[in-house]
Amino acid sequence: MSALTVAGHPWTFWLGWAWSVSSVIVTTWIVMQRRAPQSTLAWIIVVNLLPVIGLPVYAYFGPQRITRQRLKRWHTQASLMSQRDLQTLRAHRPEPPLWAVQHARLIEASCGLPICSAYGIELLVSGGAKLQALLREIAAARNHIHLEYYIFEPDHSGGAVLDALAARAREGIAVRLLVDAIGSGRLLSRRHRHVLDPLVQAGGELAVFHRARIDLLRPLVNLRTHRKIAVIDGRVGLVGGINVTDDENEQVRPQDAYRDTHLLLRGSAVRWLQYVFLQDWYYASGRQPAHDGHMLPRGEPPGQLPVQIVASGPDNDGEAIHRAMLDALSLANERVWLSTPYFVPTEPAITALTNAALRGVQVKLIVPERSDSRIVTAAARSYYKELQDAGVLVFEYRGRMFHPKTLLMDSLYSMVGSANFDNRSFRLNFEVAAVLYDRALNQQLADLFEADLSHCRLVPRDRRTPVHQQFFEAVARLGSPLL
Repeated sequence: MSALTVAGHPWTFWLGWAWSVSSVIVTTWIVMQRRAPQSTLAWIIVVNLLPVIGLPVYAYFGPQRITRQRLKRWHTQASLMSQRDLQTLRAHRPEPPLWAVQHARLIEASCGLPICSAYGIELLVSGGAKLQALLREIAAARNHIHLEYYIFEPDHSGGAVLDALAARAREGIAVRLLVDAIGSGRLLSRRHRHVLDPLVQAGGELAVFHRARIDLLRPLVNLRTHRKIAVIDGRVGLVGGINVTDDENEQVRPQDAYRDTHLLLRGSAVRWLQYVFLQDWYYASGRQPAHDGHMLPRGEPPGQLPVQIVASGPDNDGEAIHRAMLDALSLANERVWLSTPYFVPTEPAITALTNAALRGVQVKLIVPERSDSRIVTAAARSYYKELQDAGVLVFEYRGRMFHPKTLLMDSLYSMVGSANFDNRSFRLNFEVAAVLYDRALNQQLADLFEADLSHCRLVPRDRRTPVHQQFFEAVARLGSPLL
């Protein structure tokens, strides 16, 4: 091999030139994206450590793919609903609490969704409870059923939902199921394709969000819909962190099912969940449901509970969930209680958390003792000392995977959704959450948080970690902008 020459030069000479030229091209390309400095530097390091193939790696996995998708999603938004529908949605919206006026305005400005209301909110504190609620509402549907999930498995839980959907489709109910190509890969595989046949044969519709096929030039890990949305008849909506899988169903796996949290909403807030679903459905399938009046039902009670749906994704620069969390942390006077399975914060997020603690706000953080990603667990632990030095109490949930994504601020404000406290949820995935401006719901979630604490250990400030583990955590943190 050493004797191989091309145009009179050894092959190593041309390899060196190819590496140098590709490094200059890729580095210039990355810098011109004008992304966050940490993410930019991380990508520069990664692609320059991969000779020659750095350019295609960045083209396939890098954040510039996000920009190329924006125009298509903007067009779907513009043609999604009639102006009459949108005017109906915006009419008669409640006033937010006085202290939250600017916060609600921030959310609306960053994602376009105004404050709304609900006349009923049910807290679902396990995957089994959520599955039963979903099956109950599917059975009660009279017009349509819309589901969007990151993970939808072809197991006992998924099979129960698919059977229920197929049964309703045979009865003439419009059924639309949207799943993510990566998160629901097993469901979409050839091996399990047959489990979808009854639904499709019954007239149900299936759409896949960003199929992971190289010939379509889709990124394999970015631009995922991480949302968990169910809308039945435009009157009942479910949103939160629970997927359709036995991994989160304690009735199937009583010893090790994920601990998670979900909400069931009734009222006008469901219409905005519907709006988010329809955007994703039209974008993924290219099929727009007819405006036949059942999408936005009239005559629903206005509701007394102020709620605001927050949707974020890489199709715009609003970073609505990221901004909402940062603003809520800045408003805290008494407490901030945060639950998240993946804690890999952005620099503004870690600063906002520590600022709250330094102001004297009680800040408690629950993360899993062992998440389903060793690298993410290590990256999260690399932040412990910084948090603890500021006064943050860090708890690790023991015994099973801890999966809720909730934020409590004082006794007035709560957020429940699909977004983790990490860069991927804030900037790379499509996420959705519900902000609740209600004291009673805050108390229910606070009681749940305290119940979770009984399964946690407080991480000591003098946590003793072997040198090799410290190094692994430090390296994992370096990659945090890419996790």
